Amino acid sequence: MTHLEIEYKTLLNKDEFNRLAAHFSHIPPVTQTNYYFDSPDFQLKAHRMSMRIRTFSDRAELTLKIPSTVGNLEHNLDFSLPQAKEIIKSGQIPACFIRDLIEDKGIRPDDLAVFGHLTTIRRENQTAMGLLALDYNFYTGRKDYELELEVTDADSGKKRFADFLDQNAITFKYAKSKIARLTSSLRAEKKLP
Repeated sequence: MTHLEIEYKTLLNKDEFNRLAAHFSHIPPVTQTNYYFDSPDFQLKAHRMSMRIRTFSDRAELTLKIPSTVGNLEHNLDFSLPQAKEIIKSGQIPACFIRDLIEDKGIRPDDLAVFGHLTTIRRENQTAMGLLALDYNFYTGRKDYELELEVTDADSGKKRFADFLDQNAITFKYAKSKIARLTSSLRAEKKLP
């Protein structure tokens, strides 16, 4: 499955997170862990692509993100949890259209391996402005809080997100992608070149 992902996000401080959590209290949290893949010389990153396996309690999803004019083209493929655990352990991406897309960029899928993981406790709510996600993330001994809004129209979505932040007295704080934050933390700990 492929779809265009257009999202806006901000980091939150703990107070902002707790205030928003009250609005999401009726939504059960879902724990998910993202296992990020790249080659030792970061060929996916060099092509501005990212790949992860996201595991849930009962299933998993392989995702390849490729930049588009607006947002990212997100290619997804579902796996059972045992299948995903084997891919994470071995680093071997099975024959599939995502493997083909990687090869089309001149990257050898067999060179890919997991270089880190990030766990999120997420509450998601479909709203009139789009899919709103409140995230508590932890990785490499760090934690952060984040609010994401996934929309179908970039311009109206950006305005609605800004309006939502104003209405909830939240100061916008630029949020790099989760993979970029994880990579930065691993480099700071000298676990990546």
